[in-house]
Amino acid sequence: MDSNLILHIEALVFISRDSITESEIRETLDHAFDTNIPKKDIAEAIEKLQDKYQAEEYAFELAMIGGGYKFITKGAYYDTLASYLKQSTKKRLSTAALETLSLIAYKQPVTKSEIEKIRGVNCDYSIQKLLDKELVEITGRSDGPGRPLLYATSQKFMNYFGIADLHELPKTKDFKIADQEIGEAAPIEESAYIINLPEEEE
Repeated sequence: MDSNLILHIEALVFISRDSITESEIRETLDHAFDTNIPKKDIAEAIEKLQDKYQAEEYAFELAMIGGGYKFITKGAYYDTLASYLKQSTKKRLSTAALETLSLIAYKQPVTKSEIEKIRGVNCDYSIQKLLDKELVEITGRSDGPGRPLLYATSQKFMNYFGIADLHELPKTKDFKIADQEIGEAAPIEESAYIINLPEEEE
C-alpha cells in the first residue's frame, strides 16, 4: 500500500472538526487525485493508522465516533485533561440544561411537553441553550395534537461525549428530580460535570 495514502488520510482526520467517514475520505481523495481509490485501500489505511496510534508513545488514538473517525485522547490521561478543563473552561451547562439534555438523549425523539412533564418545570430556556450549543437538533414534528417539534441529540453531542452509538450511553431506569425542587435551576448554576464547549460569541 502507498504510504502516502495513509499520510493523506491521517491529515484529513486531523483537520476534520467532527468525525469523518470512510466515504467522505474516499470522495475527498478521489477528487484531489482525480482517480478512484478502492474502498479496501481506504479501510486498510485506516486500520494501519489505528494500529499505529495504539503504541504507548502516543497519548491519543484513532477511534470511530458517531459513524466516522476522529483522534481522541486515551483514557489513561483523563484525570490530567479533566483538571485542565476544570481550570480553563468558562462556558458550562447549567444543571437544568444537563437534566434536559439527559432526557433528550434517553427519550429521543421527544417533545418539549414530554420533557416538561418529566422535569415538572418549563424547559424553554434549557432547550434553546442546547440548540445554541448544537448539542440537540429538531428532527421533525410529532403526530400528536398541534404537531409539536421533536428534539434529539446531534452529531456534535456524539463527538463531545465520545460515543459511536446511543446504545453506549450509561443504562438508567428513570430520571428522578428532587421532590423539593421548584422551578428551573438558575442559568448561571454550574454542573459538577465538565463539558468542553465552545465559548459563546458576544
